[in-house]
Amino acid sequence: MDPILLLKAAILGIIEGLTEFLPISSTGHLILASTWLNFPSHIRSVFEIAIQPGAILAVCWEYRRRFIATFSGIADNALAQRFTLNLIIATAPAVMLGLLFKKHIEVYLFKPVPVALAFIIGGVIILVAERWYRNRVQANVLPVDSVDLISPLLALKIGLAQCAALIPGTSRSGATIIGGMFFGLSRKCATEFSFFLAVPLLFGATGYSLWKARDVLSATDLPVFGVGFVTAFLSAFVVVRWLIRYVSSHDFTIFAWYRIGFGLFVLVLAATGTSDWTAH
Repeated sequence: MDPILLLKAAILGIIEGLTEFLPISSTGHLILASTWLNFPSHIRSVFEIAIQPGAILAVCWEYRRRFIATFSGIADNALAQRFTLNLIIATAPAVMLGLLFKKHIEVYLFKPVPVALAFIIGGVIILVAERWYRNRVQANVLPVDSVDLISPLLALKIGLAQCAALIPGTSRSGATIIGGMFFGLSRKCATEFSFFLAVPLLFGATGYSLWKARDVLSATDLPVFGVGFVTAFLSAFVVVRWLIRYVSSHDFTIFAWYRIGFGLFVLVLAATGTSDWTAH
């Protein structure tokens, strides 16, 4: 196996892990990075899907006690049952809309200009959400500060907000975190719930996509996929731990300005024709 190709896979895995759970969207970053690295086009889109479980496993490991307690107590523990129900409720809207509109989204929105606009608009929404959140805190409106206190109705609202992530460049984590904050969750609670929601949604989406792309996969590509998977896990593990500490004393404004700057950058690249979106 070409060591240069393995190095490229490791770099893309790191980018996936770093961007999957931050409110900045992994889509644009992976597309530009794989283009600049000249990553093989015949496996590019499948590779980007296949390394997602590595990032998701980082959440499973970090919150393993919570997941174990939920699975072991789902038969007779009301808290575990409510937590599981909330995950199902919040996941269902994105699954249904994704199955209905996936092809249309790929045809009409998976292009540099729509993705860039999604980055910019998402950044503006984060700035608005942060100002709204600060005003509520100053007015002594206490947010929901624990995922155990989320009601099924609130879970549904967050699930509907997550549907915005079907638009490429929006960011799944950004949609759920900012949606959660708008609906009354604290930053920390919204961030944690976003982590939990990633597990069923991304595992399901990854399994579905890999099954559809099974004819493209080859045993010779396994080392490349394995390297990307491992580096995605390691970098995501660092991000998950860091982000929980970060939101305890910081807001998301820096990510908003980053999104706006990155979106403008993508527009410039689109205008000059220096990014390749056809292999994704």
